Amino acid sequence: MAGGIRQRDNGELEENHEINVTPFIDVMLVLLIIFMVAAPLATVDIDIDLPASTAQPKERPDEPLYLTLKSDLALHVGNDPVQ
Repeated sequence: MAGGIRQRDNGELEENHEINVTPFIDVMLVLLIIFMVAAPLATVDIDIDLPASTAQPKERPDEPLYLTLKSDLALHVGNDPVQ
């Protein structure tokens, strides 16, 4: 028992400094059961019929296109301002 008191042969009481691990095991078992119940509920399968595509993927440009919106609401494509 955690924090229990034991009596020595000479009549003095000695404290027990062992950790009671039973509550820790109980908590771990409850968490395990909650996880075992919740995990299958988190994976919901929905059948979706997606259309087939025959389009070819576009090639990536050599340089990226930068679009900048400044604090004064000016819009720039690359370094060129846009009206």
